[in-house]
Amino acid sequence: MVKSILLLVRYKNLVIIALTQYAMRFLVVNPILKFNGFELQLSEIQFLLLVLSTIFITAAGYVINDYFDTKTDMLNRPETVLIGKSISRRAAMALHIFLNTLGIGLGVYLSIYVGILALGVAYILAAGLLWFYSTSYKRQFLIGNLLVAFFTGVVPFVVVLFEVPLLNQEYREVLIDNNMSFNIIPAWVGGFSYFAFLSTLIREIIKDVEDYEGDLAYGRNSLPIILGITTSRYVISVLILVLLGSLAYLYVRFLRFLPDGRTDFLTLSYLVILIFLPYTYLIYRIFNSEGKQDYHTHSLLCDRSPDCPRWHS
Repeated sequence: MVKSILLLVRYKNLVIIALTQYAMRFLVVNPILKFNGFELQLSEIQFLLLVLSTIFITAAGYVINDYFDTKTDMLNRPETVLIGKSISRRAAMALHIFLNTLGIGLGVYLSIYVGILALGVAYILAAGLLWFYSTSYKRQFLIGNLLVAFFTGVVPFVVVLFEVPLLNQEYREVLIDNNMSFNIIPAWVGGFSYFAFLSTLIREIIKDVEDYEGDLAYGRNSLPIILGITTSRYVISVLILVLLGSLAYLYVRFLRFLPDGRTDFLTLSYLVILIFLPYTYLIYRIFNSEGKQDYHTHSLLCDRSPDCPRWHS
């Protein structure tokens, strides 16, 4: 039973989400603050609660997605279906409510702590959107894809939403006296969110091509069904080129040189070997795919992209 629940909530994805938020805190936000003589304001316990709130809301979304997706999944990937087999539908719904309650409760508490109640309302809206995604939005043309991509992009940015208000409160006089701001933090983390959004959107469209037969049987209006598989291949390729073009611009504009003026070949090597080459190969494979198994392999390749925290259906 425990193993089935862990599989149902996609525990591997939840671990990646937690690692992503901790990476944003300690590898992006904290170094920027330390360089300028500032310190993080959320305590480690409060940040852990923030990560848990994201995990609980996400896990609840996975549960309700599988709850309403059982019939389609029986056609597309019957070996992965858990609800109705090892977990009853009643137990799945109870788990969904329990996880949402925990996630929303923690989110509301933290929003009160930072003094922005709208953030607590956002948690309630997120839970509602995930419900409607599972019941209707994912069946509509592109809306479901964009919603999943949006939530993936939000994962790293949540760190900024709760940290920056406290920084502004703590260092208000210093910022005013020195004409400074913390805008660089949302800019850097926003970049990660942007690439997470794009890579997830690419993966979701590939997944729709993979699920073409099941989606067609149950009347879903996915992009491959509406525009055709050939057009979907071009859409995927264009999105990949936008992602790679954005990374190239980012490197040339901001990351090309080290502080001492030398070219940053380490970052360039990382981008070329781990992102540019795999995505270029993906474009090649997209236009040489012959069946469902090929597209399943492509979606797994996107899953392993280093620029993408997971929020996949």
